[in-house]
Amino acid sequence: MKSALVTGASSGIGREFVFALAKNVDLIYVVARRAERLQELQQQVEVPCVPLCFDLSLPSSIEKLGEKLKNDGADLSVLVNCAGFAKLGPFGQAGNLAMIDLNVRALVAVTELAVPFMHEGASIVQVASTAAFQPLPGMNVYAASKVFVLSYARALSRELAERGICVTALCPGWTKTEFLDIAQQGADKNTVHKMPFMTTPEFVVKCAMRAIKKRRGLCVPGLLNKAHFFFSKIIPSGTIMDIWELMR
Repeated sequence: MKSALVTGASSGIGREFVFALAKNVDLIYVVARRAERLQELQQQVEVPCVPLCFDLSLPSSIEKLGEKLKNDGADLSVLVNCAGFAKLGPFGQAGNLAMIDLNVRALVAVTELAVPFMHEGASIVQVASTAAFQPLPGMNVYAASKVFVLSYARALSRELAERGICVTALCPGWTKTEFLDIAQQGADKNTVHKMPFMTTPEFVVKCAMRAIKKRRGLCVPGLLNKAHFFFSKIIPSGTIMDIWELMR
């Protein structure tokens, strides 16, 4: 029985992935901290969902997830690592180490425990961000964590190619989810005031599913974000940071 594992499944892009993958698999493991959201999702999805209320920043949760997959004899055809968060604010703010734990350590840990349950033709989506394309003052740890995710995914794509497992780095830009509201909690003058041309989770996931089908290693949804990716390679990072600060 083909199954999928989606972390960060309770809202936004992760939640939308669950609906999209329901058309292609027989069972979906949905992981998030908010049990009530997972229960709602379980009732809305057409295929069976296994709600796993775990805080992946805790090593004990990673162990429990691994035990669940082992006990079920899981056959994962897709892994989507979408769990993560951001904080906007000054240097040294609280929450930075927790951000690294979830955005970086947990992503690697989930990938390493999931790969043994995957076979030729399987796919992994590592959700990075356009924040990976340049440094972001006031959001420095988040941007750095996504640089890690992007680099890790690109290298892992080569390493797992011989097993027939495709790894896609998904780099969405600003998306209409609760992400920005959470990121701005407790922020003051560092708050981002406006972000034009935001995409939707549905659009991001549609692009990602197309990339999975075509076995692509990188997916940057939307023309504006693609332009961002291109110009980040030729414009000095200092200039890009100046532009970023004008948007705050």
